[in-house]
Amino acid sequence: MTYGQPYVGTDLGPQLLKEQGLRPMLSSLGWRVQDEADIDFHNYVADRPPASTVNNGAKNSLIVGEGTLNLAKIVESTIERGNFPLILGGDHSIALGSLAAILKCTPNIGVIWVDAHADLNTPHSSPSGNMHGMPVGLLMEGVVDIADMPAGCEWVAEYPRLKPDSIVYVGLRDVDTEERKIIRKLGIQAYTMTDIDRHGIGNVMQMALDHLCKDDPDRPLHLSYDIDAVDPLDAPATGTKVRGGLTFREAHFVAEAIAGSGNLASAEIVELNPSLSDADGATATVDLGLQLITSFMGKSII
Repeated sequence: MTYGQPYVGTDLGPQLLKEQGLRPMLSSLGWRVQDEADIDFHNYVADRPPASTVNNGAKNSLIVGEGTLNLAKIVESTIERGNFPLILGGDHSIALGSLAAILKCTPNIGVIWVDAHADLNTPHSSPSGNMHGMPVGLLMEGVVDIADMPAGCEWVAEYPRLKPDSIVYVGLRDVDTEERKIIRKLGIQAYTMTDIDRHGIGNVMQMALDHLCKDDPDRPLHLSYDIDAVDPLDAPATGTKVRGGLTFREAHFVAEAIAGSGNLASAEIVELNPSLSDADGATATVDLGLQLITSFMGKSII
């Protein structure tokens, strides 16, 4: 998926991850891997308005909406077969489909959203209209009325809503004004880079896991990992770079802590765009993406 944001190349990330050895890496950890065919989001373009079209304040909402519905159905089928869904983005608008399906199939899911951004905008509040900044906002209980969904996303009404106490943010550092208001109003647990500086990543991850699992130590967890949570020095090939992010080791610790909980039930990694850096930067970011995936899928130092 590339239509949730303005840059060319975000849809190339999944193929690069696979070409650089993701499957054998997962197999070496004991996973049996079934590689689903890529969803060709471009198929939804032919009979749709031009890419610049804005519907109710959301750019490309018909394409994003139809594509993410397709993804939701595939994720539902994966979970119903008893398999672990590992979703490779693409831009973060894909989470509209993946998280909707996970909420339906795993009603008690807890969500850890690792990102520089809250992605809690709505079509009316978004400064840019880009839908990669809206998946949490469109799915969150008490944020957007179904009647106000952008065109193409009406199907969201058929899926459960995300409760404010069922998500924890880690690594925020670029949050829009309206998003701040929603976080405060709904009491959403959010750990910014300031919190990580103050408490250390170890304490922050312990607090995040405690918040989600305090009433149920075995609660299943979904991880949504945006590569832009990592500082651009280590992850330059991404679309919405913000300085002052997670260090290389902090980024890995987040993944390792979630794997160590034993509760991870689904995961996605998004916003890797090799076209937004030179060859060395693209290679470094793809390599980091592979390492993060294998870390949250169970790879350990010893």
